[in-house]
Amino acid sequence: MRLQHLLAAMTLCVLISSPVRAQEATVTYKSLGLELALDAARAALADCQKRGYQVAVAVVDRFGTPQVLLRDRFAGPHTPPTATGKAWTAATFRNSTSELNNVSQPGMMQAGLRNLPNVVIIGGGLMIEGGGSTLGAIGVSGAPGGDADEACAKAGIAAIQDKLDF
Repeated sequence: MRLQHLLAAMTLCVLISSPVRAQEATVTYKSLGLELALDAARAALADCQKRGYQVAVAVVDRFGTPQVLLRDRFAGPHTPPTATGKAWTAATFRNSTSELNNVSQPGMMQAGLRNLPNVVIIGGGLMIEGGGSTLGAIGVSGAPGGDADEACAKAGIAAIQDKLDF
């Protein structure tokens, strides 16, 4: 008789927990579309060119996978991988690369971040957010300093912001 009660209880547990498991089996998320990614990259590149900077701009999706890479024809050969690294770093750490730079100085608790593979902790990488979600990130490389790279990245985001707030 105890075995029957145990089996009945186990069956009840499985029946009760099944809907919860089904809900956890899939997730829904928002991610930046290709056209918006391209618009942001173009706007960032145009802003840098207007300032006289030859840069590369990369836009990645929320997981850090590259969607768009644009390079001014006079930008250095190091700028595409650096821009992509900045965007990847911002997306995967969910923080700007300037802020990560601030919190990972030598001797600080998070200094080890600088030694992780693919991490580029130089200003110019920003998250792209909309509707309360991280949608992707943008990275700019080639301007004279991370603050100038970041200004161009901000211009790229500003150019699409009205389409992100949904």
